[in-house]
Amino acid sequence: MQIKTMAEYFANGETPEILFWVGCAGSFDQRAQKITKAFATILDKVGIRFAILGKEESCTGDPARRAGNEFIFQMMAQNNIAILNGYEVKKIVTACPHCFNTLRNEYPELGGHYEVIHHATYLQQLIDEGKIRMQEGGTFKGRKITYHDSCYLGRANNIYEAPRKVLEALDTELVEMKRCRSNGLCCGAGGAQMFKEEEKGSTRINFERGKEAIGTGASVIAANCPFCMTMLTDGVKEQGKEDSVQVLDIAEMIAQQMQ
Repeated sequence: MQIKTMAEYFANGETPEILFWVGCAGSFDQRAQKITKAFATILDKVGIRFAILGKEESCTGDPARRAGNEFIFQMMAQNNIAILNGYEVKKIVTACPHCFNTLRNEYPELGGHYEVIHHATYLQQLIDEGKIRMQEGGTFKGRKITYHDSCYLGRANNIYEAPRKVLEALDTELVEMKRCRSNGLCCGAGGAQMFKEEEKGSTRINFERGKEAIGTGASVIAANCPFCMTMLTDGVKEQGKEDSVQVLDIAEMIAQQMQ
């Protein structure tokens, strides 16, 4: 895919509508790269002028801060803020709730003031504006789908409706898990847990969540976070259901079914 960087826009004296913040998982994790491609494809199709930082983007510092290393967090954040402010970035869209939460809620105190939108909200806006149109009787029409509320989008930022509205546009049958919305169960990868061994216990939290999702009878588990994607996929495998239950990001679902 030919995607312009902020530096290329800047060199031509142009400004893109949005900066797409890809994030570490979206850049390096093979599974999350598919989400990045799906979202970029959607933006391309609807004619949004967007840029990425490319090699100038580094981690937001979220895992460092969650793991208790405030020094590394501040170093990373200040470096990113200097680059973003240098390009006079106003609007950032990201497919990762962890990046979203950090950029939106934690960068302002260090001088980084931007309008930050999670891709679930942005997709909902594009659907509402009629820019994204769905094919009649697409892949997901009438299929049972359950949606997992990621902690940093749900409880941390109170965004529950946008992703569900996106799924509604796909004409699916949404079946909620018992623990959903503000009572949702964490998949287990927040708070830098993604990068450490779990503590001793009788089960893994993602196995618990996988069992709950499969218990709804859904053939697709919809997610909006690369960490949740990894944890839920492992949870489905542990139940031996990887052939019959898919774990997909809402952007992948839209990319598959849009006209």
